[in-house]
Amino acid sequence: MANPTLKSLLAELAAAADPVRAKSSAWFFKTGKGQYGEGDQFLGIAVPVQRKIALRHRHLPQAALQKLLTSKLHEHRTVALEILVAQFEAATPREQTAIYRFYLANTTYINNWDLVDGSAPYIVGEYLLTRPRAILRKLAKSSNLWERRIAIVSTFAFIRAGQNTDTFAIAKMLLADKHDLIHKAVGWALREAGKSAPAQLVEFLQNHYDRLPRTALRYAIERFTPAERKRMLAGDFAGV
Repeated sequence: MANPTLKSLLAELAAAADPVRAKSSAWFFKTGKGQYGEGDQFLGIAVPVQRKIALRHRHLPQAALQKLLTSKLHEHRTVALEILVAQFEAATPREQTAIYRFYLANTTYINNWDLVDGSAPYIVGEYLLTRPRAILRKLAKSSNLWERRIAIVSTFAFIRAGQNTDTFAIAKMLLADKHDLIHKAVGWALREAGKSAPAQLVEFLQNHYDRLPRTALRYAIERFTPAERKRMLAGDFAGV
């Protein structure tokens, strides 16, 4: 595409829309009254298609991305975040700072688990790899579900770099969280951190067994043997 614009991006997304898939997506992402994705609207576009469209428009300016992020349509927000990730990967340090700040200024619109998971580690996590990480503690204390998920999911960038301390620290902060989507994210992060630090994972699980949500525990121990999982679910960590 010679000169991709916001108009051409919106046209491509509209052309790729599938009403049947949109209905399925609305159910999958829990958009009913009282559910975590209440009110979200979908065009019904497969993720690989969204990604291709996003990459063709990866040079869109921040003003255009702001418009996408504030859209009621889920795919508009997904594509905006895909573009931000692509821009961050190719950016200078100064540009990365601007993208990171823009991202944190727009967490209101990063409002479903797929939006968080596909962007937080690659922008927030990567940016903080060599910087102070107090912002993650602030996000972990937020009343906003998605900011709390950003806090723990961002640490996947640290895990990939062999740094597990923050994952365990943020997981500890979120032990009392009431939302299942946080339980799942905490367990997922603990499981991944445990790949390189199995003893530290077992120690964490043992120390916090009484407070650890069952869902988080089940996710965290997925890589252990069936016999070990059975014992740990019962609170027996001896010899694991």
